[in-house]
Amino acid sequence: LPCSLAVALTVFSRGALLGARGNSGVILSQLVRAGAQQLMRGDPDQPGALLADTLSRAADAAYEAVGEPVEGTILTVARAAADAAQQALAAFAAESAMQPGGVVKAAAQAAREAVARTPDQLLVLKEAGVVDAGGRGLSILLDAAVEALTGQRLAPIVPFAAAAANRHSAAAAANRHSAAAAANGHSAAPLVRNVTRLTDREPADPEGRLVPGADLSADGPGYEVMYLLDCDDAAVPQLRKELGALGDSLVVVGGEGLWNVHVHVDDVGAAVEAGIEAGRPYRLRVTHFADRAPTRSRPTSSDEAVKRAVVTFAAGPGLTALFRAAGAVVPGRQWPRCSTGEVLHAIRAAGALEVIVLPNKADGIPVAEAAGRLAREHGVRVAVIPTRTQVQGLAAVAVRQPGRSFDEDILAMSTAASHTRHGGVTVAARDAMTTAGPCHEGDTLGIVEADFALVGGTLAEAAVAVVERLLTGGGELVTLVTGADCPDDLVSQVAERLDQTRPDVELVVHAGGQPRYPVLVGVE
Repeated sequence: LPCSLAVALTVFSRGALLGARGNSGVILSQLVRAGAQQLMRGDPDQPGALLADTLSRAADAAYEAVGEPVEGTILTVARAAADAAQQALAAFAAESAMQPGGVVKAAAQAAREAVARTPDQLLVLKEAGVVDAGGRGLSILLDAAVEALTGQRLAPIVPFAAAAANRHSAAAAANRHSAAAAANGHSAAPLVRNVTRLTDREPADPEGRLVPGADLSADGPGYEVMYLLDCDDAAVPQLRKELGALGDSLVVVGGEGLWNVHVHVDDVGAAVEAGIEAGRPYRLRVTHFADRAPTRSRPTSSDEAVKRAVVTFAAGPGLTALFRAAGAVVPGRQWPRCSTGEVLHAIRAAGALEVIVLPNKADGIPVAEAAGRLAREHGVRVAVIPTRTQVQGLAAVAVRQPGRSFDEDILAMSTAASHTRHGGVTVAARDAMTTAGPCHEGDTLGIVEADFALVGGTLAEAAVAVVERLLTGGGELVTLVTGADCPDDLVSQVAERLDQTRPDVELVVHAGGQPRYPVLVGVE
């Protein structure tokens, strides 16, 4: 393979490993990693055979990564697709080896059929009247591969009997995603964070219930633990053994010193300690399944649906779309024009008994607090989280969970916001003296934690400098929110610098569309 393609596959598989979430997500990252390695080893002059071998190697690797493989999941779908690809290759050996279209169509069709059978393999799926979400996601990816390789779009299908009630769910979800993407000014791109990360919620059926799958069991362990792990590959077998004794749904994927660990346990501390013994765990994520239980996570009546709301303020159209996609109420008029009365109106208009307000601007905090006091006099329970920037607001809504109590939600959102260091880049509107020295109208200004930190240079150079200063205190996730005047090369220069100096840091980008600030920066 050309060197550029090999590099792209390596980067893509690493990104899948770093970004994997949930049981199926981690397994998918292993499918991607193993498939990419096989593509680089195989014969590109026989693309059909290469594709079939890639699917087989990916399925084998996925099964190997899971402590106790469960059928009726994404594993089953991956194996069915791989077997069908090999059968198509054997049936028309010479032709199929040269033409991957027939191979991928056979794999996609087998995946669809395997997804339809998942309710018969897992009782929890059958009782809920749904198919496995991870398997369905893999099937969709194979459908997309068919269209990419052949130009043919497979007809939509209803893969299980109970789907009649769910017929419009996929279309509605696709429309929501398209609308959010359009509002952000982006189509799907490697550096654009999908807005679903801001909700971290399970898929739901049209009635608002959770769609259960292999990740959520009523009688299983109480917590899902995930973390990235830097460790020697030789330490992984012992880690698998220790984690396997602690719980279930164990998946450990990766290689070459970087691993993604997923397990369901009752003893979170022991699961983390096992990672510490093996190497350096980081980006720890713990989910309490009780907070995601179907009876608590989703409202079942109109009264419960308005029990709690988040009112937040956005500085641009892209940010507005992001906050609304996360379920927040965003008033039409924004800072600095909002008065106490208008904030009070926004709180009342949310129609909720409990309201969390995110000002996202320092001088908006007292205005929001005044409106909150007035709202409490009318029986609304209001809490103002003192978010000073848009990126702190994004961090807060990212950890919001409807299943939690009001106080628990406030604590989690406040913690996320306060742990987000922030900065940005702007242009001086007039000559002035700043804490970083004198500036003249039109000079670039770099801001770190609400203070001027540098003057001069290009916007991209200032953005790189701001990111590096914010990372001096540590950090694993850098968020860039691009403004209306963001130059085309700014994001690429930041990404290139991080690749050189901090390859362990994840970079995500939102198109915020805010004025005055070509880029806002958050570090978590």
